[in-house]
Amino acid sequence: MKITTFNPQIITNEAEKFIELFGALGFEKQHNKRDIGVQKVNGVVMKNADGFKLDISEPKMKLPHDVTAIRINVDDFDEVYELLISKGFRNFYGDENVMTTSSRSAVLISPTGTFINLVKHITDHD
Repeated sequence: MKITTFNPQIITNEAEKFIELFGALGFEKQHNKRDIGVQKVNGVVMKNADGFKLDISEPKMKLPHDVTAIRINVDDFDEVYELLISKGFRNFYGDENVMTTSSRSAVLISPTGTFINLVKHITDHD
């Protein structure tokens, strides 16, 4: 298993406020995906001049509060998914994964409340 990306993620109903805040801190929008999965999440990846990245995600569902997560992109989704499940994590989506044309993902929650957004990018050779 290889981790290809590891960065913080803010899941919020007020994405624009965080985009503004981190813009003032020197982060720029790198790319934006819309209507991801059943929650129709809009996601923005921001990056600063030193190469630090931050994801800001806004689902259509109303959240009781913001959630801070870790986004981990891996080369073997199934291996890492099974490892996290064996450590007591549960999938926010039940048994479902979020599939797009470019990725497969699942938001996993630890028994103590840590959120990990596990992602595998899909490329032409996968």
